[in-house]
Amino acid sequence: MTTRETPFRLTYGVEAVILVEIGDPSPRKTVGGNDEEVEQDLIDEERSIAHVRELALKQRISLRYNHGIIKREFAPNDLVLRRNDIGAPTPGEGKLTPNWKGSYKIKATIGRGAYKLKQLNGYEIPRTWNTANLRRYYT
Repeated sequence: MTTRETPFRLTYGVEAVILVEIGDPSPRKTVGGNDEEVEQDLIDEERSIAHVRELALKQRISLRYNHGIIKREFAPNDLVLRRNDIGAPTPGEGKLTPNWKGSYKIKATIGRGAYKLKQLNGYEIPRTWNTANLRRYYT
């Protein structure tokens, strides 16, 4: 487990004990450790340590996943090209058509990485576009 603790211990504050160990104490129960009161006092600290470990693991996973991502941000009126292979295929086009189509202007930023486009003549493109499907156009 990534938190190095069992879910039972994080939830209830003690290790799970089978019924045989309750009636006839085993070495794990007699020699094993602390009193239940002491364990109850320490469980909050163990929960917070488990929480920090979980956050650190999530951050490491995020950094590894986003390692190869190219971050692109556009401002309104920036010129961009958009991918040509998204959406329904245009009749008469084949595999030799260009991969990028444009140029377009950024009309508005919708959210994190989502943009509304318009053509240079002012006609608005009806759908939103993600930055993964846009490329800056240099003139």
